[in-house]
Parts: sequence; C-alpha cells; structure tokens
Amino acid sequence: MTPPLPPGSTIGILGGGQLGRMSALAAARLGYRCHVYAPEAGSPGMQVAAAATVAPYEDEAALARFAAAVDVVTFEFENVPAATLAALAPLAPCRPGVEVLRICQDRLAEKAFLERAGVPVAPWRAVEDEAGLAVAIAEIGLPAVLKTTRLGYDGRGQAVIRRPEDAAAAFTRLAPKPLILEAFVPFVAEVSAIAARGEDGATAVYDAVENRHRDHILDLSFAPARLPAAEAARGHALRVAESLGLVGVLALELFVLPDGRLLGNEIAPRPHNSGHWTMDGCAASQFEQHVRAVAGLPLAPAARHHDVVMKNLVGPEGLSLWPGLLRNPEVVPHWYGKSEARPGRKLGHANRLLALGSLSTLEDAAALKGL
Repeated sequence: MTPPLPPGSTIGILGGGQLGRMSALAAARLGYRCHVYAPEAGSPGMQVAAAATVAPYEDEAALARFAAAVDVVTFEFENVPAATLAALAPLAPCRPGVEVLRICQDRLAEKAFLERAGVPVAPWRAVEDEAGLAVAIAEIGLPAVLKTTRLGYDGRGQAVIRRPEDAAAAFTRLAPKPLILEAFVPFVAEVSAIAARGEDGATAVYDAVENRHRDHILDLSFAPARLPAAEAARGHALRVAESLGLVGVLALELFVLPDGRLLGNEIAPRPHNSGHWTMDGCAASQFEQHVRAVAGLPLAPAARHHDVVMKNLVGPEGLSLWPGLLRNPEVVPHWYGKSEARPGRKLGHANRLLALGSLSTLEDAAALKGL
C-alpha cells in the first residue's frame, strides 16, 4: 500500500462538471490542488481548480502532460472513455481503476457484475439486432425497457416497449448498438446508497436515501430513506464496493418493489447527485470521502448529524428558485457556475436541514417547506 499523498499534492480529475467542481473544493480543504482535464474550457470544475487542461480525451500527448503534472488520477463521470484511463494508468495511479470504469460504463457488463456480486436485478438480455430483440421480448415479456449500453443518463438512451409493433422503431432510434432489454419494473420507490472504500480496504456507507424524479431527472432526495428497505440498500452498496475492489466512492441505485424487495439498477463509480445531501448533513461529504480514498487518507465516519431534503435546481425553474433559497436560514444552497439555464440542465442544489430523526414524522409538505 502506498503512503497517503502529502498536502500540496495534485489530484487529476477527468471531467469538468459539477461533480468535479465539488470534489476540487473538498480537496482544497484537505490541502490538495486539483488539475481538471476536460474537452470544454471554462467548465464548472475548472473554475475552482488550480490547473486545467482543455483537450480531447483521445489526445495522447495532452494526457501524457497531464499525467506528469498530477500525483493521482480520478474521474467525475463514467462516460470518460476507458481507453483514456488505460493510457494514463502506466503513468500515474488511477483511482478507481480501469476495470471499474469498464464495468460501470457498459450496462451489459454492469448487470452481469451485479448478479455475480449477489445484488438481484430485473431480467435482462443483450440485443445485437432486430431478430435478437424479438427473442429477448419473447423471453422477458412486455412491457420492457430497451436501452443503450453506453452513454445514457437522466432518461436518455432508452425507450419503453409496450406492444410488439413498437419494437422496430425503438431499435432503430437507439444508438450506439448493442442494446440491452430489461424487464419493466413496477417499482414503488427508488433508493440509493453511497459507499466509500479506501486503498486499505476500509469502508464507510452513508444512510440510504429515497429519490424522486421529474422528467427522468432526480428532483428530490430524502435522507434518510423512510423505507424498511433502506438498510438492505446500504448492504448492497457495500457489497458492490468490495466486489469491485473500489478505491473511491460509488452510488448504487435500486428499485423498491411493492413487497419490499430490492432490485439493483445502476452503479455510479464516483460521487452522485443523490449524495449531495452529505455536504451539509454529515461531517464529511461524499466528495471528501472520495478525495480521502483517492489520496490514500483514512476514511471519515459517514454518520448523519441532520436529516436532509435535497432539491435539485434544474433549468429556468431552478434558476427562479435561487433568490428565495438564499434567504431561507434552514436551507444551504449550492451553485455550479454554469453560464446558461437550459431546460433539463442541473444548475445547483439546495439542502434543507432538519433535526436529526425528524424527517420520518413529517408529511411531505412540511419536509419540503422552503424548497
């Protein structure tokens, strides 16, 4: 095991979005500099980083210069090409590693991994062509969800097939191929849990949260989840982190079925939108845990000192909420530094802090007061 990075070391972050921004801010508090590598100039992460490289992920010369300037490499979203991390791995420590990224950016590999790790998932089949889709529908039944295996998020890259005659159009529309067909899950809620694992194998798991979406984008997270399945969700997240040999943090999203059982949905091997509540509800946020793991520091406790309702600020509607949130003493607002309030774009979030243990007794209207 390598010694922890000393203060003043540089953490390289692939990706310049808001997750990289909040990771860089957490790293600065622990004494580290961050160097953000992304194709877009002026990204939210670059605004708060000590250094930035603007170059395509396929630029081998730029990647080599980046690796020479940092002490460790991590990523803030899983759509960074695995080949990029593979090119960096011989030049600098990469945490999480290449294999973690490969598994989590491909839904076929991800579903197979979850099954091996002992996390139940909905029935699924790989789909290479229209004939294969017909076979998959015959085996799984309808309704079902056809998805791209890569690059889909926030509801993108998927189609619900309810009738056999809808299949051909869905197959034609979705790209890149191959695709994955998943049985439609009649879930009653979605929960997620954030787990951290250090290089030494130590782990920490935050309380599971209940998530609600609007237009396929996370709208609200309630921490802790007010569901009996919450503790099982934490156990599944820990199992996934250990099975991956993760160094960093991950989020595991799960569906809650009417009988209380859980089905694994997706793994995000980095800080996650549903973990933003930890920034104000815990002594150490998910971003600090990620930095600690990547830098080789001991993990911090994941205990919650407040109940929290997290509200995503999305598009023009989110922008309109900002002035009122700034005036509310019970709310901690976070802005991401994006220049344009496009519909569907995540601009920030706000955490409403509640007394520890009070969320379970509140009706939704009371819990959401001020948001």
